[in-house]
Amino acid sequence: MDIQAYIESGVIESYVLGMADSQEAAELEQLSRQHPEIRKAIDAFELALEKTALANAMPPPAHVKEQLFASLDGDFRQDTKMAVGAKTFSFTRYMAAASLILLLGSAALNVYFYTQFRASSTAYQALLIEKSTLLSENQNTQTRILDMYGSMQMMSDPTVAKVSMPGVKGKENSLATVFWDTKSKDVYLLTNKLPEAGPGKQYQLWAIVDGKPVDAGVIGACAGLCKMKNIPKASLFAITLEKTGGSPTPTLDQMYVAGKAG
Repeated sequence: MDIQAYIESGVIESYVLGMADSQEAAELEQLSRQHPEIRKAIDAFELALEKTALANAMPPPAHVKEQLFASLDGDFRQDTKMAVGAKTFSFTRYMAAASLILLLGSAALNVYFYTQFRASSTAYQALLIEKSTLLSENQNTQTRILDMYGSMQMMSDPTVAKVSMPGVKGKENSLATVFWDTKSKDVYLLTNKLPEAGPGKQYQLWAIVDGKPVDAGVIGACAGLCKMKNIPKASLFAITLEKTGGSPTPTLDQMYVAGKAG
């Protein structure tokens, strides 16, 4: 088990902040007994929270303190004129006032700690989301890089035939390229330059086999090369714009590019 990766996973922060579920908490408690570094990380995070709280402690408002001591001062002056038996009552009032001061201070700290907890919890959740997003983006980037590397290797393979498909008349700005593996007969398509298909529309690749069009697949959302259908033989490839999902036969007046194979 990678202890450092486990410590950095965020489970310790969730546990200390009370957001870990029972299974996570039980697992962490067991591991902390087995691995001193995990116990040390828990203690360090708890200490950091405590230091933050004490550094930003909010005392009760000054006017509350002034009112309490003014009341005590009045009680003290009155109590000095009373009999010894009444001093017991005065002492009780002093104790009540002192308790009130402690209660107010405790309430203020409770409010502060609760506010800090909510703020820390929100910030922690945001960090977890950001971390998850970054990991996902990193994985997606790595996947795209691997796909691009594989595509470059495939395109440079001498057994892969390159079929350039320039734009037909009226669509001269369009361009696409077919990479046809002459051994496996797998077909890959690179849409160099095609207009946006638009809502309800989708481009479709065709292979002309023995003078007849054969569906080679619709073009979906793919980065770089698009894997199309396997085509054993063809004399020409072309792309038409069809309704979403493709068509059993090509719409010839919607042809954008075409190119001879071989």
